[in-house]
Amino acid sequence: MENAFFGNFDLASLSIWLFWIFFALLIYYLQTENMREGYPLENEDGTVAPNQGPFPVPDPKTFKLMHGRGEVTVPSPENEAAHRRADLPLTKAAHNASNGYPYDVTGDAMLAGVGPGAWTPRRDVPELDGHGHAKIVPMGQTESFRVSAGSDPRGMPAVAGDGAVVGTISDMWVDAPEQLVRYLEIELDADHGGGTRLVPIHFCRIWGGKVKINAIYGKHFAAVPVTKSPTQITLLEEEKISAYYGGGILYASQDRIDPLL
Repeated sequence: MENAFFGNFDLASLSIWLFWIFFALLIYYLQTENMREGYPLENEDGTVAPNQGPFPVPDPKTFKLMHGRGEVTVPSPENEAAHRRADLPLTKAAHNASNGYPYDVTGDAMLAGVGPGAWTPRRDVPELDGHGHAKIVPMGQTESFRVSAGSDPRGMPAVAGDGAVVGTISDMWVDAPEQLVRYLEIELDADHGGGTRLVPIHFCRIWGGKVKINAIYGKHFAAVPVTKSPTQITLLEEEKISAYYGGGILYASQDRIDPLL
């Protein structure tokens, strides 16, 4: 009488080994899928990096974008070129320096778009919700939203980091699907550039009947990037506006750049 095969086979060992094999394949799949953007890697001067990492770059895959916005193929040189900025206002801090060496900003650091103020050339179209409508809209252009808690900043003075009153908060721009305030709209005084500018809500402190914006000073508000439309903001415009205020945290004054000690 012969024993059945599974009578002497360790099913528990088989199960654990199948799990480890599945887990390793899952890690490999997720890592290669994560390499569809930003690859192949490049050196800081734009040449292809010799070390691309332990995993191979995946084969190109084409995705159809929603709402008739075309297609995008990743990874691909065309897609990487569309998200690459040329002629960055940077120079190496030392001649003949290797990769990873510090860079210095050339020109106006507030407008350079590098360092804490870096931005990437995203598509110059508004972000849409699942129904194809613009996600971010001014509250004054819709009757679907109202302030139900906290202070309504509309009508409050906008105060810069140096204490200058630059204008008045005229509206709030909300993310309709998320029901969150994303930007405050400032009606600037004539001596600070005039017109309207947006400021991300995370750079604002609403307190004591005013909106304090510490990131930049009064002289900087005139150069805040503006939107093409008074009722919409594009992905590229969001990048540039947020980057401008982010850059001001370091570059607004020499005191912020210099060491504390």
